Formats: sequence, C-alpha cells, structure tokens
Amino acid sequence: MKHYILSAFLLLAFTSCHKELSFDIETFEKESAIPCKKDCPKIIIAVPVAKNIPVVADSINKKIFTIIKEIVYFEEDPSKANDYKSLAASFISSFEEMHKKFPSETFGWEAKIKGTVEFESDQIINIKIDHYTFTGGAHGYQGFRSLLFDPKTGKTISTNAIFKNEKEFKAFAEKEFRAKYKIPATSNINATGLMFENDKFQLPQNIFYTNQGLLLYYNSYEAASYADGAKEILFPYATISKYLKYQ
Repeated sequence: MKHYILSAFLLLAFTSCHKELSFDIETFEKESAIPCKKDCPKIIIAVPVAKNIPVVADSINKKIFTIIKEIVYFEEDPSKANDYKSLAASFISSFEEMHKKFPSETFGWEAKIKGTVEFESDQIINIKIDHYTFTGGAHGYQGFRSLLFDPKTGKTISTNAIFKNEKEFKAFAEKEFRAKYKIPATSNINATGLMFENDKFQLPQNIFYTNQGLLLYYNSYEAASYADGAKEILFPYATISKYLKYQ
C-alpha cells in the first residue's frame, strides 16, 4: 500500500513538473452607457493569458497587463485598475468625465487591443500587442509593442539582450535598412525625409521574432512622420544567426 501511494505521488509530481506553459485568449469589452447613434465609445481587449506554470505565468501576465495599462489608462490613481475589467471600465470612465466637460466634442473614443503569441521556442517567447486608440483629434494612433520573455522563468528579456554584439548587428542592420529605403551610404540617415533622433540610425524600440525571421519595426513617429507610416525590415534567421543569442 505504501509502495502504491509513493508511486502515485511520484507520478503526480512528474506530471506536474512536465506541464507546459500555454496561453488562452481572454476578451474584455466595455461600452459607455451614454446614448449615442454612431461612434459609440468602447474598448475591446483581447489578450493572451499564460497558464499552467504559476510563477512563470504570473510574471508574463503581470508584464502584459502593465504594458496594456500604459496604453489605455488615463486616470491619475493607478490603483483604480488592477485587472482587465477595471482597466476597461476606467477607459470608459475617462471618456464620460471628458464628455461632461465637452459634450459635443468627445464621441468616438475607442480602444482596440489585440495580443498574440507571435513566436515561441525553448529559448524565447514573443508576445505582440497590436493597439489602436482614439481619444479625439485628427486621428487615432495605431502601433505594435513587442514583449520578449524567457520561457523558463517568465522574466522579460530586453531588446539589447537578444544580441551577442548589439553594435555589430546595428551596423549590419543600418546597411540593409539604407539599401531597402534607398538612402545613400554616404548621406545622412535622414537625407530622404526620415526622422531618426540626432540624425543617427537606431534599432527600433520593438523587435519581433516571427516564423519568417527577425523583424525590426519602427512605429509611426519613431523613424518617420505619421503620414509616412511605420518602417520595417525583416531579416531571415539564416542571415543573422551569428548575431543572435536566442532563436
């Protein structure tokens, strides 16, 4: 009997240790109760939620929530939103407060957040946050955020940490970027109308691992005007494997 109990315990322990991290998409929506005929203010958040390995999942989920909160939270007291339901409610509450002050100018507020597992390997997990917000003005803002995680710990991996030598990769990337966007090698990086800070090429704030290769993605205003849109360049892994720590 003791042998049976011990065997059952070991089997349970073995099974628990070999659970794999997984993600489920959870959706949260909220609309304003203020009557409207069109452009009714609303927010939709569809987000991948990590599960099965508590410590790892908790670390990933907290980081994803923090980033989404940065995008759609406008109130002064951060403690008012500690989960996605309250975050969605706070966005609508911010609209309704603004509507009280400017009733004829505030309709149309909108937020769409879509998170996806862009890439997953034994070495790295890449979560992509596709976000659009409109809170008045001439146009809304759409962009992508890249979140990189260690699948063993759930800790965030910084962009510069993915390279064996970031300086060498940056030099390589600049040559390829200039070739793609037809910027002469001897000219200023902004010679054709781009907007790199201090007239120097920089790697983007968001780098994505994809099934096709490593994607450098510059959101609007990061390297070009809103009218010129986002800029991007994709490197097949076979071309840049010597620069990467994680693949």
